[in-house]
Amino acid sequence: MSPTRFASEHRWIYWGAIVLLVGLAVTGLIRYEAVKRNNETREKAEQLQTELVKAGYPSPDVDTIEQLLGTDGGVVCEQPGNALKAALWKIQQSNGAAGPGMRPVISDTKALEVERIVLQVYCPDKVDDFQEELNDLKTDDTVRR
Repeated sequence: MSPTRFASEHRWIYWGAIVLLVGLAVTGLIRYEAVKRNNETREKAEQLQTELVKAGYPSPDVDTIEQLLGTDGGVVCEQPGNALKAALWKIQQSNGAAGPGMRPVISDTKALEVERIVLQVYCPDKVDDFQEELNDLKTDDTVRR
């Protein structure tokens, strides 16, 4: 049996090996991107946890932060100064009554710091927009510590 005849009869082995190697390369690239994204998510979550603890807040779970905010900050970074979000937030910062007894209250300054810290870690370019929205709000130290 000549070497050329053997190669031509078993060409499917070469094609199969090529397809297998290309498939493994594509799978490796996809897995690398996923691991890289997970590492970035973990680093940002740990950074946020550190910043919150430095600011005097309780230490949140890193896994929970990873799931909620991902790599880009999720919903927190989507237009933090949006008028609808600001209106809903102002409604939630009321005295808790319903109907005619509901009225706004002066929000605690420290409650606003958390979102600013999240924005500083995940989307620092949007901190200024958020600060502009907060300039209209009246805040004070209203919570006893």
